[in-house]
Amino acid sequence: MQVRTRPSNPVTIHEMLNRSAYSGTYLVLGVVLLASLIASAGIGAFTFTPSEMVRYVGEGFGWITTTPSDTLNRNVFLQLRLPRVFLAALTGAVLGVSGTLMQGIFRNPIVEPGLAGTSAGAALGASLVFVFGTTSALARPLGSLAVPVMAFIGAFAATMLVYRVSTSFGKVNVFTLLLAGIAVNAVCGAGTGFLSYVARDPQARNITFWNLGTFTTADWRGVVMVAAAFAGCFVISIRHGKSLNALMLGEDEAAFLGAEPEKLILRLIIVNTVMVAVATAMVGVIAFVGLVIPHVLRMLKSSDYTFLIPASALLGAVMMSIVDIVARMIIPPAELPVGIITAVVGAPVFLWILLRQQRRGAASFYG
Repeated sequence: MQVRTRPSNPVTIHEMLNRSAYSGTYLVLGVVLLASLIASAGIGAFTFTPSEMVRYVGEGFGWITTTPSDTLNRNVFLQLRLPRVFLAALTGAVLGVSGTLMQGIFRNPIVEPGLAGTSAGAALGASLVFVFGTTSALARPLGSLAVPVMAFIGAFAATMLVYRVSTSFGKVNVFTLLLAGIAVNAVCGAGTGFLSYVARDPQARNITFWNLGTFTTADWRGVVMVAAAFAGCFVISIRHGKSLNALMLGEDEAAFLGAEPEKLILRLIIVNTVMVAVATAMVGVIAFVGLVIPHVLRMLKSSDYTFLIPASALLGAVMMSIVDIVARMIIPPAELPVGIITAVVGAPVFLWILLRQQRRGAASFYG
């Protein structure tokens, strides 16, 4: 009786080697993220030691007997600091993954999540609530969810408008999509500027701070909403890592490999919109994170999207946690909007990437 042996699968072996090569990077990023979360939880107007943090968490879950004399510090940690720490990390993860997806869709390393009008549309939607209030006919049924829901509606409408304008005969023209994104961003920015102009001082101030990005309003509801949106979108994104690798060869080559580029682009645009809109609704507009994170990972390790997507989530969370710490320390006891810090760091990196592209070309960047 002849026994047939199954031939080895080179793709499977290659994937195993990649997982082994990338696992060390994931481990390092995970350890750095844990350290940054602990540091972020302990640093601020109220400082907490690791032992105090452990005790407060235990008291919050009822594992440790509550100390009445320490009620204020415990409430500050559990109700203010801890949700802020998690929301900052989740927002960084969202922006990191979103930047990776957008750069893969457009096959261009200078693309960032706001390019398709998502952030500008969210800002316009939230500004409507800031100016007209939650008692208006449009926002009254939404109650306390008026800002996030309107931000999502604005973000989704702007993104889908960009997509529809750039789609011809069922095929996305990337160059047209980029130009449409610039136009929609300009229109949404003009609308937000007009609302700021006609608003009263408190309303205009809210719009200004929201457009600069801040975690001062973080709460557990926002953490749950961003975490739920990110978890679902991340699972979908990670499943399309190989398809994005194929798309880097071009749409025709990707179609030959079975990637269905038109459906892939539409699906990932929707995924990107959901993630960024929900996060932006909670914390405001934060630029350049989605630009910097994927670029750093490509330089340090690989352009493989099966690696970039999870690594961008980890590094994005690390970066935003550190930025949040810096925002609290620059002008204590006041806090600097995180969007200012990311712009100061990200803009020079953006210019450096442009100069790098001029010298080497976009094609060699991905090579």
